[in-house]
Amino acid sequence: MVSSGLGFMYQFLWQLVFLWQLQFLLMVQDGEAYAYLLNVLAPEHCNPATLDVKDPAERANLVLDHAEKMDCKRYLSPKDIVEGSANLNLAFVAQIFHQRNGLSIDNKKISFAEMMTDDELISREERCFRLWINSLGINSYINNLFEDVRNGWVLLEVLDKVSPGSVNWKHATKPPIKMPFRKVENCNQVVRIGKQLKLSLVNVGGNDFVQGNKKLTLAFLWQLMRFNILQLLKNLRSRFQGKEITDTDILHWANRKVKSTGRTSKMESFKDKSLSSGLFFLELLSAVEPRVVNWNLVSKGESGQPKDDIDTHCQHHVLEPSATSE
Repeated sequence: MVSSGLGFMYQFLWQLVFLWQLQFLLMVQDGEAYAYLLNVLAPEHCNPATLDVKDPAERANLVLDHAEKMDCKRYLSPKDIVEGSANLNLAFVAQIFHQRNGLSIDNKKISFAEMMTDDELISREERCFRLWINSLGINSYINNLFEDVRNGWVLLEVLDKVSPGSVNWKHATKPPIKMPFRKVENCNQVVRIGKQLKLSLVNVGGNDFVQGNKKLTLAFLWQLMRFNILQLLKNLRSRFQGKEITDTDILHWANRKVKSTGRTSKMESFKDKSLSSGLFFLELLSAVEPRVVNWNLVSKGESGQPKDDIDTHCQHHVLEPSATSE
């Protein structure tokens, strides 16, 4: 009875989320709701003609022009608004909220570091960003995030990965670095590039990274990872001619990726029972980045092996890879 009750509650909550999302998309499709919202949040950029326009696509374009003046990057098109692209519209609203939420009359800029006050989350966030950096495939390998980024070199490698060509390597010093001012030079370039990418770096200097300021380091990496994800979504949309990426597209991509390595595993759907062994996901991870899976520690997941053991095994040997594992 308890299990069926939880199942009903789960389905009920998802239906509520779906109805809310549907209502939201219907409300913003003609751009009128966006126009009212932006006129309230940023009246200095208000264009009275926006609400008089009859064509939804033209109104959506004026809305995006208004948002751009608020420093909101244009990563969706008027067509995405009119057609009700769920993920892009939700991301657009989140970006508007970040730039101008209307919750305070104080227009003073506040850095991300000032918002982060919970020191208990630092170790978990450090691990998250360390794994993300190691997944990028840069030459350096991070074992201790706060120590390994202090010379600025790793951060420059990450910036060059997420924004190719942004780093001036002639003005960078490669480790080992004996002179402290060389580390500061590296980190100063990190800050300059961050500002060029429109990251929030209020009162942040290169010396803050050199001194190992944990909050500033985490705040910077959070923004950089967000920038990387937005670029990835933008590139994926361009490959699909602006179409939304479906579960079928992801399924085909995963199977093609595994097949490209010469392996024969295949998933028929996301409900495929064979996925419970974890082997397909290990092969997919290995296809994306060979270093993350140590095949010497992988079992075949026989039917007699408890599922919890397989899950624990995958988490331990995939999320904490060594720099040389194959």
